[in-house]
Amino acid sequence: MQILFQWDIHGKAGDWLEDFWAQHPTAEPVKTFAEQLVEGVRAHKAEIDKLIGAHATNWKVSRMPIVDRNIIRAALYELLFLPDVPAKVTVNEAIELAKRFADEETKKFVNGILDQVLKSDPRLEVKRVELDRDTAVVKREA
Repeated sequence: MQILFQWDIHGKAGDWLEDFWAQHPTAEPVKTFAEQLVEGVRAHKAEIDKLIGAHATNWKVSRMPIVDRNIIRAALYELLFLPDVPAKVTVNEAIELAKRFADEETKKFVNGILDQVLKSDPRLEVKRVELDRDTAVVKREA
């Protein structure tokens, strides 16, 4: 999230990215996944932002708080382009990021946008089925 925030402000990678990794050493698989996520969001930004704009009633993506739009961007990239990441995991992570970096309203906003895209985007049929199945199992167990 912090890398996406910086990218949104600076517009491109540079010394700040190297500085970030120097200040936040992490395991190589985590770094690799984070960089894949950032590069994926950057590569698909126009498509992702168009989706956000279509589902964010009365909001322009450019006018959204930087944190909010980047939480949604990262989640939509995961949903649409990382088939191995379950929708439930993506949505839960996005909501946790909203709790950590924003407020209660952002959490609701993020959840609402992701829910709308999950329900309407034909590319997410497989993830919708998995999510519905997981929800049904949880309800049965309760």
